[in-house]
Amino acid sequence: MEKNIDWGSLGFGYMKTDYRYVANYKDGKWTSGQITTDDKVVINECACVLQYAQTCFEGLKAYRTKDNKVVCFRPDLNGERMEQSAARLEMPIFPKERFLEAVKQVVKANIDWVPPFESGASLYIRPYMFGTNPVMGVKPANEYQFRIIVSPVGPYFKGGAKPITLRVPDFDRAAPRGTGHVKAGLNYAMSLHAIVDAHNQGYNENMYLDSATRTKVEETGGANIIFVTKDNEVVTPKSNTILPSITRRSLMYVAEHYLGLEATEREIRIEELKDFKECALCGTAAVLSPVGKVVDHGKEILFPSGMEKAGEITQKLYDTLTGIQKGEIEPPKGWIFEIN
Repeated sequence: MEKNIDWGSLGFGYMKTDYRYVANYKDGKWTSGQITTDDKVVINECACVLQYAQTCFEGLKAYRTKDNKVVCFRPDLNGERMEQSAARLEMPIFPKERFLEAVKQVVKANIDWVPPFESGASLYIRPYMFGTNPVMGVKPANEYQFRIIVSPVGPYFKGGAKPITLRVPDFDRAAPRGTGHVKAGLNYAMSLHAIVDAHNQGYNENMYLDSATRTKVEETGGANIIFVTKDNEVVTPKSNTILPSITRRSLMYVAEHYLGLEATEREIRIEELKDFKECALCGTAAVLSPVGKVVDHGKEILFPSGMEKAGEITQKLYDTLTGIQKGEIEPPKGWIFEIN
């Protein structure tokens, strides 16, 4: 039954939907998993997730194409990344194939919550896993729960994506051989003080540098970064301590194979910023968010694309990728996962 929701006024936040997916891990194996209406999680007061933050998560979207199909964008890569996150955190692997089946089940169960085509809204999908049994000494749990919740969300940036301002903070995001490359809840907990501090100082986000030398650009608290050179080359930071964004990898492919641009992943030194003409953040929530300015300890670096609108290449990348997602542009093989 169609939901009575003003899709156009949705923000990016949680709204309880009808169903969620739950599977439990105990005695060395996963249960078969099921769709449930119960939105409450009941765990022991000494659960490992509460004591030692043993949890990882993913984020993806379901949306309607122009011919009213309900699809997800490259969810197999989310499944693979969650496998990698779990392995790094000594959690059991929830196999990619089961991950995809669970995504399909929970979206189908909540199909009436998928917003209409061209509404600007989508159904955000949040798979996550956490240690549930009591753990007092520092060690992994041996019982876990895997859940998927969904919520209809509006565009991450209301009224279009006006260029934002980043600052180079004094905080580090991840240790050189730490967990920066996996989607662990603890990474985001570490960034919360820094983002609140940035907002208090009048900035939209932090541009973190590598914590070993503090000379190379890495990512922000919640998104990867891409740059465009004056020769229209699309460049993104190469580092083993940043999250391998699915959106970023897709944009780099689009730059090369759809727009005919050179696309390079390499180390980017902070002093290079003045030489780029465009900059943008990329991730599931916003796809691409243009950056107009970076402030490095009082020194302002204003990109030639300016503070009024996205740069030309950034806009082309956004239009092409969202065109693929919406079914208006032919996708590469395997990129679109049909639900119904």
